[in-house]
Amino acid sequence: MNLEKVVFGFFVLLALTLNFGFVLGDLDNPEHHHSYELYAAIVVSLIATVLKFGDRSHMGATLLATSLVADLQLLMAALVWAIATNVQGGTDAGIMPSVVSLAGGALLANVASAVLLIIETVSLRR
Repeated sequence: MNLEKVVFGFFVLLALTLNFGFVLGDLDNPEHHHSYELYAAIVVSLIATVLKFGDRSHMGATLLATSLVADLQLLMAALVWAIATNVQGGTDAGIMPSVVSLAGGALLANVASAVLLIIETVSLRR
């Protein structure tokens, strides 16, 4: 068993599950979406992105692209939430759908990354 592949797969799937956990819930209810969960999803997604650097294959480039998209979407969600909280004075039902939609886009990118990882794993020959 290759420990590097285990760690890589762990962070890819952890990024997916944390992102899913944040998106799950009523779209416009801020109490169903915790800020720490979004920040954990961002940190793990960034770690997964760093682990994808260095693979020079076409599949590696595609995995890196999906991870960069997820990072951008999650960072934009955090930025929108931070601006709404600190500039506008609070998170209301009008801003949460935007935050959750951005995180949902990242979720889709993470699903694509996990599917590509599974396809790459299945296609490996011993």
